[in-house]
Parts: sequence; C-alpha cells; structure tokens
Amino acid sequence: MQWSDKGKNDMPVYKYKTLEDAEKALWNFEPDESYYERVAKLFEFSQKLNPIRFPKGVFKYKTLEEANRQRDQWVLEHIKNKSGRRSVGKD
Repeated sequence: MQWSDKGKNDMPVYKYKTLEDAEKALWNFEPDESYYERVAKLFEFSQKLNPIRFPKGVFKYKTLEEANRQRDQWVLEHIKNKSGRRSVGKD
C-alpha cells in the first residue's frame, strides 16, 4: 500500500461509551477457519519472538494443581529474566 492510495485501505473508527463496550467489540462469536489460522500464526510468531524454554526431563506431581503451579513459576521466571535484560530507553 502506498500513501497515495488514500481512502482504499482506511481503517474504520468506532466510538464506544464504555471500555466494556470496546472490549466486547473485539470478541468473535462466529469464528471461521481463517480466524483459527490467524490465531495459530499469532501463537507461532509469539513463540519465535519470545520462546519459553522449559527444563528438560520428566517431572512427577501429586496433583494437577501442583503441576500447574510449577509451570506458572517457570513462566514467571522467564518473564523476570526477559524483563531484566531489556535496556531500551535506559541510560
């Protein structure tokens, strides 16, 4: 798209009275095949952009909740490590 193609690919502007109304406008109640393809591509892109590396091996847990807590802890550690490495805008 070139800037001279004015009006051909303009995005519509919507106004909402509340934040909740704006959030509801993002929902897709009737997704089609292309929707799921776009979601899959988004997840694939995000994994390439910021991959989470989980420890190798087999881990045993007594409950599903315990396994979920461990996974959540690994994800939080990943987030902390990534945010600590960012130096954009810092002097």
